[in-house]
Amino acid sequence: MTYPLTSKDDGFTLIELLISLAIFSVILGAIFSFSIAQRKYLSVQEQISEMVQNARAAMDMISGEVAVAGYDPMGTGFTKIPFNASQLRIYADTYVPANGVTTESNEDITYSYDASNKRIVRNTGGGNQPLAENVQNFNFDYLDALGNPTTVTANIRQIRLTITTRTSKPDPQYSTNSGYRTFTLTSVVTPRNLAF
Repeated sequence: MTYPLTSKDDGFTLIELLISLAIFSVILGAIFSFSIAQRKYLSVQEQISEMVQNARAAMDMISGEVAVAGYDPMGTGFTKIPFNASQLRIYADTYVPANGVTTESNEDITYSYDASNKRIVRNTGGGNQPLAENVQNFNFDYLDALGNPTTVTANIRQIRLTITTRTSKPDPQYSTNSGYRTFTLTSVVTPRNLAF
């Protein structure tokens, strides 16, 4: 008995090849779509993380400096936190050795909100330096010993700080606030050196 060297059943037909390509294309398209969705999700999560970190870092620095406001080891009695609705200004005689004045670096600190650039700026006498970027709002309220708002410098005993940061880019999938996600952080700081 003789066997033919080739069979008519070897290989793929054109129909089988087209069906295989169609299945492969659907699978590849699903993988590609999933990859794009994951990349967008990770980008949004990275921006949210940066936004929260930005608010926390700014709050930590400002509240730490407000906490030592009024440090006066020489007892000279300078104004520790003057009332000002547009900027937060704090004084502390932190120069070593203490000299009774607040003219050294980091002894007269001013924080203000730059609304046009969406940032908090810090000034220690050398001009405004950016402290936090992508800030939607920065508020500070002066409180008396009972926790009530006050406009009298001599009655200031606490500062309520509120910082609202936002993502650096709008998210087209987020319809609120023009696509910018926000994070608000509030803290009440009691400077240790103010008289009670």
